[in-house]
Amino acid sequence: MEKGAARAEWDSPVQFILACVSYAVGLGNVWRFPYLCQMHGGGGFLIPYLLMLFLEGVPLFYLELAIGQKMRQGSIGAWTAISPYLGGVGLASVVTSLYLCLYYNIINGWSFWYLFHSFQAVLPWSTCPLSANRTEPLEECRVATPTQYFFYRETLNISPNIETNGGIHTGQALCLLLAWVMTYLFIVNGVKSTGKVVYFTATFPYIVLTVYLIRGVTLHGAVNGITYMFTPKMEELANPSTWINAATQIFFSLGLGFGSLIAFSSYNQYNNNFERQAIIVSLINSGTSIFASIVTFAVYGFKATVNYENCLDRLRLLLMNTFNLAEDVISQDNVLDWVEKLNTSYPLEFAQIADKVETCDLTKELSTAVEGTGLAFIVYSEAITNMPLSQLWSVLYFFMLLLLGMGSMLGNVTAIITPIKDFKMFSGISEELLNGVVCIFCLLLGLGFTTPSGNYWFTMFNDYGATFSLLFIVLIEVVTVSYIYGIKRFSKDIEDMLGHPPNWYWKIMWGGVSPLLLIALLIFYIINYIRGGTPTYQAWNQELGQAVVTEYPVFGQVFIALLIVSSVSCVPMTALYAYCRRRRPSATAVYT
Repeated sequence: MEKGAARAEWDSPVQFILACVSYAVGLGNVWRFPYLCQMHGGGGFLIPYLLMLFLEGVPLFYLELAIGQKMRQGSIGAWTAISPYLGGVGLASVVTSLYLCLYYNIINGWSFWYLFHSFQAVLPWSTCPLSANRTEPLEECRVATPTQYFFYRETLNISPNIETNGGIHTGQALCLLLAWVMTYLFIVNGVKSTGKVVYFTATFPYIVLTVYLIRGVTLHGAVNGITYMFTPKMEELANPSTWINAATQIFFSLGLGFGSLIAFSSYNQYNNNFERQAIIVSLINSGTSIFASIVTFAVYGFKATVNYENCLDRLRLLLMNTFNLAEDVISQDNVLDWVEKLNTSYPLEFAQIADKVETCDLTKELSTAVEGTGLAFIVYSEAITNMPLSQLWSVLYFFMLLLLGMGSMLGNVTAIITPIKDFKMFSGISEELLNGVVCIFCLLLGLGFTTPSGNYWFTMFNDYGATFSLLFIVLIEVVTVSYIYGIKRFSKDIEDMLGHPPNWYWKIMWGGVSPLLLIALLIFYIINYIRGGTPTYQAWNQELGQAVVTEYPVFGQVFIALLIVSSVSCVPMTALYAYCRRRRPSATAVYT
């Protein structure tokens, strides 16, 4: 590898660290990691999670930072410089980042939507709107919940399936436009703009999380949620899915394979200590996941306790009315004992209300796992409505979500723009214009997610646009560096930058452990995909007031295949193009 030409640089190493933190610490830390903890044994999940961090996460994070800093180019240019046949690895990263940008900013649009609706005397998702006769709530809201109704009907105006479509949701389109305008303003002058913005996007979410933690632990029942989180179910460690989900979470949480880390580190000074920064950012990212989980489980505990106690109150009222019991005789503390007593003493009378007797179970409430948009925009919203000063907590929460999302968008867009700027044909275009064109292009394509079926397309992109392709890209990266470019040569490059070669830990991880883990993840993904049969999605059923599992139609399955193939095929197609081009003596260099 040769040192690249002079280019823009971060003002300080702190800016680079904050940019990486702002990019890596995103919505997944808030809505994915707590879900995995809940699914896989609470505190016991931390064992495979932290193990995978050091076997897979930190070494691959280090590798991408080293490549970007040495080559001082975006992903396409960096891999082309290593070998003309590897330019497709960078191109695949750009395509995958483009898919991510298209749907990721709609989440920021939703955050804007909820943030704006938080400035009301009564939060609109706290109660059901009335029907036309103004005497009872709308049927869809009554059979669901107010928070579900607001998300699926008011926010998304969702269709019953992916085949049914309609016009653009004007409110969502405007929020998406605002999200892209903000993104453009954050990146308008490249790293000079981004370097200043990250001081805020990387730090303010921690202030909000800390405030939420203080508030969360004081909520009624919060201790139930936190206890549930830190009570390990060690038997889950025998479940292969626990280890696979831990490895996958580390991989995606650090943002590997998108090209963002290569792009960010390409703006470093040549002798910047990226080794220390890779360890710092990786630990901050994982620490944030654990910190956010404590906050989330405190809220979980509050919500679960409220639901549990409401269930007990309904049961208490039912027993009092049926058996003419005095109010002071039966309470929340002894209502379950009364159920057993009355069932034994008055079996015939109890049989008449048996279908109305609910099973109130706090553990079941705590173990109901929700992830993604369901956690962020439904579960949290419901919990917020039960808090005093709910408007304040709503504003803080959705502003934090917005900053987490916008911070990640900085890295996503940089992963697209940096490789484009490295091409000679774009060198004469101003940075402001190029950034604007990319943002407008993504905005126009992203408007499809604001239609009634848009959420189903969002799910498709989220599930298939950047999963298999990222595993494939990073596997090619680490195999290329270890066995084609060579670990010895790569170690000399690192020594040239840092003044010392990487130690045995890094070499063992790059040469054996990390590639084997990636291969195992790829195999698991393929087997799961095949065994899963026809791909499915959650379609909203208006009559039932809940999402139901539905198979994708043929065109949906074809589109899923195109999403996967379009990025992965960049690697062999570009290698073939480079081979054919090399056979022509007139071939000229593309990069500066």
